[in-house]
Amino acid sequence: MATPPQPQQQGAGPYNPYAAPVPQQGGPAGPGYAGPQQGGAYGAYGAHPEPGRYGCRLCGAWPAAHATVRGHQGLIVLMRFLSLRGPFCRDCGLATYRRMSSDTLWQGWWGPLSVFITPVTLLMNLGPRASFRRLGSPAGGYRPALDPGKPMWRRGPVLLFLAPVLLVLLGIPALIGVALLVGDSTPTLSVGQCVGDEWDGERLRLRVRDCGSPDAEYRVSKRLETSVDRCAPLDRVAGSEYGPDGSTRTCLTRLPR
Repeated sequence: MATPPQPQQQGAGPYNPYAAPVPQQGGPAGPGYAGPQQGGAYGAYGAHPEPGRYGCRLCGAWPAAHATVRGHQGLIVLMRFLSLRGPFCRDCGLATYRRMSSDTLWQGWWGPLSVFITPVTLLMNLGPRASFRRLGSPAGGYRPALDPGKPMWRRGPVLLFLAPVLLVLLGIPALIGVALLVGDSTPTLSVGQCVGDEWDGERLRLRVRDCGSPDAEYRVSKRLETSVDRCAPLDRVAGSEYGPDGSTRTCLTRLPR
């Protein structure tokens, strides 16, 4: 008489979370009924030492948390809403969360509505992630728990997603700094300084020069502090943008040659 083939336990390794089986959590004996113990992809699911409780749906280990991990795929015109319902042990839950979230990061943006749905999906997965991280080490399963793999921040899709975000966040302060340094370099003139004209591509601007330099043309001789102040007849009057408060004009006396 031939011996019926025995189910083989599968080792931990790569898997497709979207094709994982869904446990039947009810039966003729009520919600706690685990049904006949069978092998295969489900193994001894439900063989928990406490009545009415279930082990991990992927490896049978416990403790396990009831949570739903979600994913999203944008298909330009169409879209897919993905989900995988627990319970999961800590390691299988984190593996499922990381896999589905990283897939969503590069598959979820390709549609008009998906641009808004994808970040909501990623935020919804933070709740299950927190539940999985609170669990203890998995034990008592019929197969090894899945390897959680690399953390999210070390995965390729996350790095590709964060790269433009970081460039924008780092680029804005850099652009502001450049604008402050070279965008508007109008000097504030003080009495006694020497200045000369310089063409900046749009108009002549005053630039502070060393008084012994051949480029020095004028010396700042006076500020017009009040409405009755006047410059000498041959002096040049610098605009108020060169004053300390943006409204005070300055007298420039031509240097002798």
